[in-house]
Amino acid sequence: MGWFSDKVYKLSRFINFLGGVSLAFIMSITVADIILRSFRRPIIGTYEIVAFSGAVVIGFSIPYTSWLRAHVYTDFVIVTFSQKTRNIFHILTRCLGLGLFCTIGWEMIKYGMDLRQSGEVSATLTMPFYPIAYGVAISCFVQCLVLLCDIFKIFGGKYE
Repeated sequence: MGWFSDKVYKLSRFINFLGGVSLAFIMSITVADIILRSFRRPIIGTYEIVAFSGAVVIGFSIPYTSWLRAHVYTDFVIVTFSQKTRNIFHILTRCLGLGLFCTIGWEMIKYGMDLRQSGEVSATLTMPFYPIAYGVAISCFVQCLVLLCDIFKIFGGKYE
């Protein structure tokens, strides 16, 4: 199972890198827009670009953050349980997370298909919405793989 975990880790790290690039892009375009506004030459569509990129930043950072367990986690009650009870709790929450992110991913794919079929685009730049929906869906499925790896770690005694 080590090769699977290694591939999931590398995939989550890669899409996290893409999210980081998107965040740097947001900062750069915002600063450039502010500077150019002082010369009365704003960047057209900055709001739309930042909104699209923000969805990429948030969506693409979830799997790697989950892999590192860098999210907010309150375990003041769980630490009082035995290791077996904690493992059951972790497996249960990971299974719920799998169900949630599979559902979100599937619904985002359906939403992206609807956006593509309707031809919906942003107002100023006429950028299509559907690639962002597909990207967030892919990120949700990678998150499912991360949660699956967590379950395998729990069963293998390598979790925590």
